[in-house]
Amino acid sequence: MKKKYLTGLFGLLAMVLLIFDSQTVLQGAQDGVVLCLQTVIPSLFPFFFISGFINRSLLGCSGKALRPIGRACGIPTGAEPLLILGLTGGYPVGAQAIGNAYENGCISKSDAERLLGFCNNAGPAFIFGIAAAIFENKWTPWILWVILILSAIFTGMILPGKSNFECRIPKIEKISPLEQALKAISIVCGWVILFRILISFLNRWFLWLLPTNWTIILSGLLELTNGCIELHAAFPPAFQFTALAGLLSFGGLCVGLQTVSVAGKLSCKTYFIGKLLQTFFSVVLSIIICSILFPRK
Repeated sequence: MKKKYLTGLFGLLAMVLLIFDSQTVLQGAQDGVVLCLQTVIPSLFPFFFISGFINRSLLGCSGKALRPIGRACGIPTGAEPLLILGLTGGYPVGAQAIGNAYENGCISKSDAERLLGFCNNAGPAFIFGIAAAIFENKWTPWILWVILILSAIFTGMILPGKSNFECRIPKIEKISPLEQALKAISIVCGWVILFRILISFLNRWFLWLLPTNWTIILSGLLELTNGCIELHAAFPPAFQFTALAGLLSFGGLCVGLQTVSVAGKLSCKTYFIGKLLQTFFSVVLSIIICSILFPRK
């Protein structure tokens, strides 16, 4: 009951802000729509469409080739495709697949909550769509993806509570890749616009006190797409690379809320612990690689 009152109070406060500062809302929404039309949709939609073909065939496979990695990460035998789906489907596809597997009785609650910590990640659609727009080197998105994969595996190896159970993840229902891509891009754009409005409010009332660089990082921690796209505006390439690796691994508050919404009855405590661990590994790996990609002149 207390939670409902807090939610209602927050909604009332938001409504008051919308009424008394409607111009900021309008400007934020316009910026979000422009961002979606000029960058988000052209960058991500083709990758979402192709990913639909790949993801549809992952679940239901035995995943025998992934058993060594699965054992190292403590993934239940037979549930290895959840890791691949979490690395290729993009946020929050991995979390949704884990939630469905738990609801169908394929994996235990403790295993499902642990898998949330490293089987829900930014997919190649986002990495290649956004990173390619920031960096001129065509290999940079590939390197970022490898960093993300390694950091997810390292996190799985460290998180306690490894499982020895066997299970079988059923096939997902066949959905048109076009329908899946349209649904995914609409959800992403919806969150981008909402958080662009939030960022506009913060910029108007608070963030103007901070340096531009800090504002961009905070934007990325709130909503991944906005922050990543703005990285090129104020940082040198080496810092852009490290910051992007960290932001992609953490996902931001917006992705966290999406994960909570699709996780159902699962606790997301381990998810946030896993994201912090994965961010640490990604930042360390990116700093090491930066010395090769962006040598000091």
